[in-house]
Amino acid sequence: MNMLVIYVHPNHKSLSHAFMQQVLRGSEENNEVQETRVLDLYAEGFDPLLVFNEEKRRRDMHIDPKLARHRELLLWADKIVFVYPIWWGRPPAMMMGFIDQMFASNFAYRDTKGWLAEGLLKGKSVVCISVMKGPTGYLRWWLGNAHQILLRKALFNFVGIKKVKFFEFGYMETPKGKHEQKLDKVYRYFRTVS
Repeated sequence: MNMLVIYVHPNHKSLSHAFMQQVLRGSEENNEVQETRVLDLYAEGFDPLLVFNEEKRRRDMHIDPKLARHRELLLWADKIVFVYPIWWGRPPAMMMGFIDQMFASNFAYRDTKGWLAEGLLKGKSVVCISVMKGPTGYLRWWLGNAHQILLRKALFNFVGIKKVKFFEFGYMETPKGKHEQKLDKVYRYFRTVS
């Protein structure tokens, strides 16, 4: 299995980065993982802004040459792992800008005459690892689980990715966060995932 880790946090001393390190550590010890690559959106200066004009049209996003390497990585990966914080009840704008550009028509899905599009990324799986200052229940009950619904149904299922797992860790800025236990949970998952 080829695994692509998409890291979405500007600080390499953050807890999100510590979780990414556990993903990498676990996958290195996993015989099912052939190769792991990291795409660090902030470090590479990924531009999350969509620009459309006379020269750059939305319908051509799937062939945008500046995104070719990212498309190749997404196609290469069997498992895609997103590691990010939750800010204001949702993933960072950087991640959403990446999604807007990468999961484009004629790359991630194809329009059909029917009600739903044809997902073109079938057979892949996704793991989302997010950390937040507040309680995990805030996302689930107060916000109606909008974060997971958005990513699972409106994005990943739409493009053909049916196997989606979430690790959402709350209270991560307090001792209640049980950082070491949660970091170990992620490490153990990636050490054995197939």
